Amino acid sequence: MEHLGTRRAAAFFDLDKTIIARSSTLAFSRPFYAGGLINRRTVLRSAYAQFVYLLGGADHDQMERMREYLSAMCTGWDVQTVRAIVADTLDHIVDPMIYAEAVTLIEQHRAAGRDIVIVSSSGAEVVEPIGAKLGADKVIATRMVVADGKYTGEISEYAYGPHKATAITALAAAEGYDLQASYAYSDSITDEPMLAAVGHPFAVNPDKALRRLAITRDWPVLDFSKPVALAERSRFREARRPAVAAGILGTVAAAAGVLLYAARRRARPGAS
Repeated sequence: MEHLGTRRAAAFFDLDKTIIARSSTLAFSRPFYAGGLINRRTVLRSAYAQFVYLLGGADHDQMERMREYLSAMCTGWDVQTVRAIVADTLDHIVDPMIYAEAVTLIEQHRAAGRDIVIVSSSGAEVVEPIGAKLGADKVIATRMVVADGKYTGEISEYAYGPHKATAITALAAAEGYDLQASYAYSDSITDEPMLAAVGHPFAVNPDKALRRLAITRDWPVLDFSKPVALAERSRFREARRPAVAAGILGTVAAAAGVLLYAARRRARPGAS
């Protein structure tokens, strides 16, 4: 029988304003414009939506309007074109806006043996490449209906609100995760069901409603504010390794020298 302390657990991360500093979907409006998928007016509307989203988050009604807007916008898009644009622009668009604090958390959970799961209402074509970049084990995202290689505008799986909780519960059952031993992170009150589904919920950069709820339920609140390019972080870590290794070797050598000196003193006649 499996002991409680060794049961498998996961860390579930919302994406927008939790791991990255903006809306992942709206961030690609300019590359989509350059790729001929949307017009200039749509770019401006997306920029305004991004501003509203960053200013105060988005409540349920705003998210529903955004869902309808995005569904209508992408109707008829070629799926392979979208994937190609995201792949070509991912490093330029997403890399500079990933929170350093989120990356550190992901690394800590991975070191503790927990699976990393990205849970986002953005489309899978955007979320999956970001998840791969972050080394996520699983991705839960919104999936659109595709016919003849193009989006129909209908949604087959909507990873939003209570649907996120349903999705992580189903994934936990399939993967054997103990939800009470698992962690979840989000910025939005709309993700309350997901946060409440785990034993260790955290509010990250929370909107006003989630901050109030977190205080009421005694959930920890984290404020992330340091976007950092993953490439720069990797170069910094690689640069540190030789210095850290040299420091460790120096410490070991010094300790060995002290022990050798002490041993020689004890070996001398008359040494105390």
